[in-house]
Amino acid sequence: MMFTHDRLPARIAQLLVGLSLYGISMAMMVRANLGLDPWDVLHQGLAPRIGLSFGLTVNLVGLLVLALWLPLRQRPGLGTVLNILVIGTVTDVALALIPTPESHVARFALLGFGIVLNGIASGAYIGAGLGPGPRDGLMTGFCRRTGLPVKLVRTAIELTALAAGWLLGGTVGLGTLLYAVAIGWVIHHALPVFTFDRAARPQAPASRAGA
Repeated sequence: MMFTHDRLPARIAQLLVGLSLYGISMAMMVRANLGLDPWDVLHQGLAPRIGLSFGLTVNLVGLLVLALWLPLRQRPGLGTVLNILVIGTVTDVALALIPTPESHVARFALLGFGIVLNGIASGAYIGAGLGPGPRDGLMTGFCRRTGLPVKLVRTAIELTALAAGWLLGGTVGLGTLLYAVAIGWVIHHALPVFTFDRAARPQAPASRAGA
């Protein structure tokens, strides 16, 4: 896709804001301690095993996943590189600033806001159109090379990350289920708002049915 030169700074700014908000949302879900999304279960379980912070583990896993792009002949973009550098770094900063709630109400509120913010942030950085994250690129690369449908490949990757994270001691709980149920809906409605190329914007349904 070709970008007009005058819109590139706005795309980069949106990308950076989206990635930063994504990191904050991850920290919120970690502090809620009610269950994480599959990849963060892996990050949480792996971090103490390798002696790195949660955020640095996010960055490291992103880099390792990017290495898997090579045999798949995937080409990273600016968004791919910044995804690896920004999200985990911001997550560590946010974890240092966000306290762990004591009440169940506060924990559920933090989880809920974290999931919503995660979906909005995803729409923002994907909508910038400057390259997929390493995990999304892994999915699309496998789909293109194998001919398998996205739903099968995505499910297999997510379940593999979830199982490995759970075996390593990552937190699986109600939050994991809520994330799986809600995140697609939030991204579906956020993405059209943030996509720069209007002609490529997915159309939101007229009613909420099936959203």
